[in-house]
Amino acid sequence: QVQLVESGGGLVQPGGSLRLSCVASGSLRRPYIMGWYHQAPGKQRELVAQMTGGGVTTYADSVKGRFTISRDYAKNTVYLQMNSLKPEDTAVYYCMVPTPSKNYWGQGTQVTISS
Repeated sequence: QVQLVESGGGLVQPGGSLRLSCVASGSLRRPYIMGWYHQAPGKQRELVAQMTGGGVTTYADSVKGRFTISRDYAKNTVYLQMNSLKPEDTAVYYCMVPTPSKNYWGQGTQVTISS
């Protein structure tokens, strides 16, 4: 079992910044991928960014140049620094760790961009 706990969501104005954090615990086998997904109302959950155990990153086109994913391997923590936020970034953001048996998800943290 893997447990994921996200934090850092909130309400910010367009152009603002937020930093999300996700701490993983449980049966983790290194190296492992950690990723961020988001889901807006009425839409499917989609990948925002992910980082492999070796540090290779992937970003959705919509966030390239604005969001940065990083990890603290010693703390089993992944971060998502979100800058130049737009109203269309509004969504619930989920942390995800894939394993051979299943994908583990956090509970989600709401990010709302509004003036």
